[in-house]
Formats: sequence, structure tokens, C-alpha cells
Amino acid sequence: MNKFLKWHQQEHSTKNEILAFTVGALLFPTSIPLCLIYVLPRVDRSLGIGSFYGGVWNILLGILMILLGGTFAIWTIVNQIRLASGTPFPMLPTKKLLVSGPFLYCRNPMTLGTVAAYAGIAVWVGSWSALFAVAVFAALLIAYLKLIEEKELQMRFGEEYLEYKKSTPFILPIKIGRAK
Repeated sequence: MNKFLKWHQQEHSTKNEILAFTVGALLFPTSIPLCLIYVLPRVDRSLGIGSFYGGVWNILLGILMILLGGTFAIWTIVNQIRLASGTPFPMLPTKKLLVSGPFLYCRNPMTLGTVAAYAGIAVWVGSWSALFAVAVFAALLIAYLKLIEEKELQMRFGEEYLEYKKSTPFILPIKIGRAK
């Protein structure tokens, strides 16, 4: 956790921000989708797993999920850069706790948007392996958020984060709990 505090306290150089965004741009919006589109449907075929591709409905639902998820993820990144002087990357964290924009709806809008977009790609191509890979990615990301990021945010932002955590859903932008 001390490493996260160190990253939080450091000033981000433009060079480091550009490097982080270049790596992020190569991995998240390009490499992972290409794997979901080209590699995992081939895995399905090699394992004898049938596709759930049904034509136009897969395409329409997939595109809708990609657009909604992608928009939410991009909105999150823009807010992190413009309003909190940071990025989605742990090495270049935000300097302020964000509680506006997409962060009004859930504490982890980047995760929601990214997983929705990747699931949209899996639906579009109708690949069970791609859908499974998205589920594993989501589970690993949620584990990271719960086990590491939430503790790190509490260390950095203290009571402000705890109050935000109490009043804002984790990922799904709905309140689940007892009626009062």
C-alpha cells in the first residue's frame, strides 16, 4: 500500500502520462478486443464449442453494449484527467476523489464500461470462449478493486472516501439493500 501512496504523492510528468496512455491504448481498446474477435472464436471451433451467433440480433445488441460501455469508460477517463489530475492507471492516480460525472452512479464506472464493452464484443461475435474470458477478466478486476484499490482509496482519501462508499453502489448503478 505504501507504493500507492508514493504514486499518489508524486507529480506526473507529461512523458509518464503519454507512456501510460500509449500502453493503455495498445492493451485495452485494441489487443483485448482483437483477442475477443479473432482468437477466442477460433478457440471455440478448435474445442468443438458451437457459436451463439444468431445474426442481426447479436450485432445490434453487441454494438449497443459496446457503445454504452465505451461511452461510460471514456467519460470516466476524461473526468479523471480533467477534474482530478490523474488517470485510470494506479501509477498515475487521481489527486482528488471523484464523486461527480459517472462516479455519481457507481464507484467503479471504468470497470462497468469496460466490462460492458468487452461483453458486447463477445455477444457480437457469438463466442462462448470470449464471453468466458470477459467473465474471468471481470472477476479478476473486481477482486483487485475489493482487495487493493478500495483500501488504497481509503488510505488516500480517508473519511471522504468512506462516506462516498456508503452512499454509492460498487459497480452496478442501482441501490441494493433494505427498504426503509
